[in-house]
Amino acid sequence: MRSTEVVIIGAGAAGLMCALTAAGRGRQVMLLDHANKAGKKILMSGGGRCNFTNMYTEPGNFLSQNPHFCKSALARYTQWDFIALVAKHGVPYHEKKLGQLFCDNKSSDILGLLLEECDQAGVNLHLDTSIEQIEKTEGGYQLQTTLGPVACQSLVIATGGLSIPTLGATGFGYQVAKQFGHQLLPTRAGLVPFTITDQLKALCTELSGTSVDCLVSCNDQSFRENILFTHRGLSGPAILQISSFWEPGDTVQINLLPDHDVPQWLQQQQAERPNSELKTLLGELFTKKMANLLADTWFASKPMKQYTHAELADIAEKLASWNVVPAGTEGYRTAEVTLGGVDTREVSSKTMESLKSPGLYFIGEVLDVTGHLGGFNFQWAWASGYAAAQYV
Repeated sequence: MRSTEVVIIGAGAAGLMCALTAAGRGRQVMLLDHANKAGKKILMSGGGRCNFTNMYTEPGNFLSQNPHFCKSALARYTQWDFIALVAKHGVPYHEKKLGQLFCDNKSSDILGLLLEECDQAGVNLHLDTSIEQIEKTEGGYQLQTTLGPVACQSLVIATGGLSIPTLGATGFGYQVAKQFGHQLLPTRAGLVPFTITDQLKALCTELSGTSVDCLVSCNDQSFRENILFTHRGLSGPAILQISSFWEPGDTVQINLLPDHDVPQWLQQQQAERPNSELKTLLGELFTKKMANLLADTWFASKPMKQYTHAELADIAEKLASWNVVPAGTEGYRTAEVTLGGVDTREVSSKTMESLKSPGLYFIGEVLDVTGHLGGFNFQWAWASGYAAAQYV
């Protein structure tokens, strides 16, 4: 029987941060993962450049049934703390936009510094290790693993959500939570592209690869960023953001011209350029292909002077609030995060410890805390991992 003070299951962002911090304060830490490599999601994130935090992180950037839960951990380990760790290791980085920080080189720079910190602190890392059973004991927990039995005082679940199963995502953390009496909130894919199956599908397919700056709204939430047309539907940052607030059957409103007062712009064009065709004018705002497709699909393009007031109002409506009802999302296959999970009302916001089973901790994505796109989910992983590490 192996024995250690702390076992952390899951060597992703939250698990690595918890391990290096707990070991750094003198705890004996064993970090276990069923994958053959630590931090697989870190490696593929941000297009291989890892959007490791956001300079503007605040609690309002997170979704949860219990919105106050994330405040304590985020306040105790901030984006500036992680930026200092990145600087300590000399990893070059840059702000892409909207406070999003990316590595200049590769995501492996972030994974490398976390593994180096773990190594220096004496973390005992075991990959290719599966957990077959967990039992509560008088002194903590006993695990049956492919390494053999392991006993520990504190057990940390850092197994993530269900997104991107090809990287090894499973529902293991949810099973553990259930086993020890925790409520699970319904899970679904978040930060995920929409699929379109109705007559819009042809337009999306034709425009596949075209990206447009838009204002996208649904359920009292709005995001201004690019949308991307794909063969399957709609993607791009603004779509991924709004997907976390969308429920099946909801209408998504897209303002294709957020910088224009569209009715006024159309009237102005009609007055100043009466002989110009609508598609020509739209071609100055969108790609030529998109302008032609919109004009032909939606409006029947003709010279501006031939449109009635009612027709112009209809065109303005379509451009400024294009209503789309997605058929669904691409699901966990491509989702960046999982919404829902372990109900945070049964977890201490200070320590991340279970209020149902002493010595059991939950950190990272397994909890019902989901960040917006742009480095917020990593910051939650660092903050929640750090918080738990002070008490394990």
